[in-house]
Amino acid sequence: MPFQLDIVTPEKTIFSDSVDDVYLPGSEGEMGILAMHSALVAPLQPGELRYLKDGKVEELAVGEGFVEVTGDKVSVLIDLAIGEDAIDEHQVEEAMKRAKNALDGVVGDDPEEMQALMMSIAKSEAMLKLKRKRR
Repeated sequence: MPFQLDIVTPEKTIFSDSVDDVYLPGSEGEMGILAMHSALVAPLQPGELRYLKDGKVEELAVGEGFVEVTGDKVSVLIDLAIGEDAIDEHQVEEAMKRAKNALDGVVGDDPEEMQALMMSIAKSEAMLKLKRKRR
C-alpha cells in the first residue's frame, strides 16, 4: 500500500511522490517506514536514504535533518540529499580532507566549530559510500 514521500532540502523539493517503503539513517540506526506507520518525528543523521517506487530502489546520500510520519505521509526535511550520479568523488574527497585538516587545528574550547566539521566529514563519508557502493 503506497504512501506519500516528500524529501525537501532548504534549496528545493528533491522528491514528492508515492512509494512502497523508505529506509532512513536515524540517530539510533537505520529505520524503515511502511504504510500505516505510527506517527513519528525523529532526527536523522548523515547516511543513505532508500525508497522503493514501482519495484525500483532509489538511493540518496543525505545529511542531517528530521523525518515526520503522519497518517499516509512521510516528510523528510534534510540539509543535503544527492543521488549517486551527482556526486563528484574527487571534490568530496578534497572537501573531506580540508575538513579533517581543519578539525585537527580546532582548539577544544570551540565545540560548535568541531561539531560543524564533524558533520561535514560525516556527510562526505555518506556521499563517498553511496558513490563507491557498486564497485
